[in-house]
Amino acid sequence: MSSVQVNSVRMNDAPAWLSPAEQHAWRAFIRLHQKLWATLERDLKARKLSGADFQILVALTDTSDGRQRFQDLANTIEWEQSRLSHQIARMIKRGLVARDECTEDGRGAFVAITPAGRKAIEAAAPHHVAMVRRLFIDALSPDELDTLARLSNRVLEQLDNVPP
Repeated sequence: MSSVQVNSVRMNDAPAWLSPAEQHAWRAFIRLHQKLWATLERDLKARKLSGADFQILVALTDTSDGRQRFQDLANTIEWEQSRLSHQIARMIKRGLVARDECTEDGRGAFVAITPAGRKAIEAAAPHHVAMVRRLFIDALSPDELDTLARLSNRVLEQLDNVPP
């Protein structure tokens, strides 16, 4: 019987179960992520944006012209193309973004922030940043934030090496 190898772990090998300390750390991290995101999402909804809307609008405002190729946007926010297509369709209906055909490449399309999208993110962003500060940043010392950034980057490097 052959086994599948993923990052030097054979998938039919017995799992290396987490120790109580590892399990505690993992579950605390997952709960933190879930609870923080749910709280921020509720707050954004009170400002008429979903977390998905906000994520896309932030990615678009991070570019100089407020637009990205569809595939580049999917890569930036690490979403499946079908999920992004559905979300963009909802945002187009609400006037937050527009789909622009790519004149250089008939197959490609751009997603562009609209004036209404810009207005929505400009209205939501100050309160969102204040919530992030209150719920997350202010709970940690500068040294702890530095450690968290280093640890997060280390795990992100691991994730960047996982084959698709």
